[in-house]
Amino acid sequence: MAFGRAFDEFEIGVVYRHWPGKTVTESDHHLFCLLTMARHPLHLDAEYAKVATRYKQPLVIGSYVFSLLLGLSEADVAGMAITHKGFEKIEHLAPVMHGDTLYAESEVLAKSPVSGRPQRGLVEVETRGKNQHGALIMRFRRKLVVPATAADAIACRVAAGADEASGQANGELRAGPASSRS
Repeated sequence: MAFGRAFDEFEIGVVYRHWPGKTVTESDHHLFCLLTMARHPLHLDAEYAKVATRYKQPLVIGSYVFSLLLGLSEADVAGMAITHKGFEKIEHLAPVMHGDTLYAESEVLAKSPVSGRPQRGLVEVETRGKNQHGALIMRFRRKLVVPATAADAIACRVAAGADEASGQANGELRAGPASSRS
């Protein structure tokens, strides 16, 4: 399978189960919080979380969970995407703790051609995240524009120079910078 899907490969009602899952480590979570400047003690301070929540431990910040689920779905859903048109209805349904393993699946809800752009299509999916116990922890919807066919995706890459630079356009591997070729 290619990385992502073209418009003609999506079928309404199909559910793509994304594998493998990802175990949330304290280190991953803290690094994400530091990089995004999220400093709420509920997510970073174990002693604070012991007295401030009924869970008695830090909660993984929802923006990390969202980002992780989005990444888990990339290879199946958005790998060929030209753009995301938007995200909506992001629902946090259950807490995530350090040590939880998250799994994702995406269901195709709708698809339509892009007006005036026959080489592109609009796809709407709902991505759901579950923990290692099967509990639904988050779901969100998004719309993305993808190439109409795999051939359209290749044409986009060639036009951008991606295949030419990597030598994939004609199946040969090239060594060294482009200027060294004869």
